[in-house]
Amino acid sequence: MQFKPVTHVIFDMDGLIIESESAYKRILSSIAKQFGKEFTPEVELKILGTTEKDTAKIFLSELDISLSREEFLDLYHKQITVELQNPPLMPGVEKLIKHFAKHKVPIAVATSSSTQALSIKTKNHQHIFKLFHHIVCGTTDLDVKNGKPAPDIFLVCASRFPENPDPSKCLVLEDAPNGIKGAVSAGMQAVLVPAATLEEERRKSATLVVDSLEHFRPEQFGLPAFEL
Repeated sequence: MQFKPVTHVIFDMDGLIIESESAYKRILSSIAKQFGKEFTPEVELKILGTTEKDTAKIFLSELDISLSREEFLDLYHKQITVELQNPPLMPGVEKLIKHFAKHKVPIAVATSSSTQALSIKTKNHQHIFKLFHHIVCGTTDLDVKNGKPAPDIFLVCASRFPENPDPSKCLVLEDAPNGIKGAVSAGMQAVLVPAATLEEERRKSATLVVDSLEHFRPEQFGLPAFEL
């Protein structure tokens, strides 16, 4: 199946480039447990892909925990420093990023992380992250007014390519429904690489769903194919 051709590719980071979602689940489950609450899959899905500010708001509201946002984020940041020192890369992602770099396909990252969390999570993967033209951090970037599922981060990210491509010429790779919604709202095509447990209903707005980047075929979007 062929889709509309694109010229630029925007990657999400957590759960798409690096396997960090299990660490975030441990962090949020631990904080919930401190207050006698349970971090449920339903709340996890609402939080997936959101900025730190929105994570705090959703978490505290859904679990009815009487902490301020600042108190929550203090706990949260301390655990990120411990849990996310060296997250592994997701299957197929290193090959894909290097392939795009080799063929001079412009690539960037649009992550809901803060710049502080980004530096912790990527310090052992700089050989990969240096291949991106730029990285937009939704939590700390002043141009990103609203986090995913709003389209802001993707539009900001596209605008920072030297070519300033039209959104229709950008392809977004995401693992989270919130990210897919934002990309589609921005007028971009979006490939979802979901967790196996994500229900079918939440996959529907994606242009294409693949179970792993190992199975993604760039030529479906007019991009250079992998060499045989």
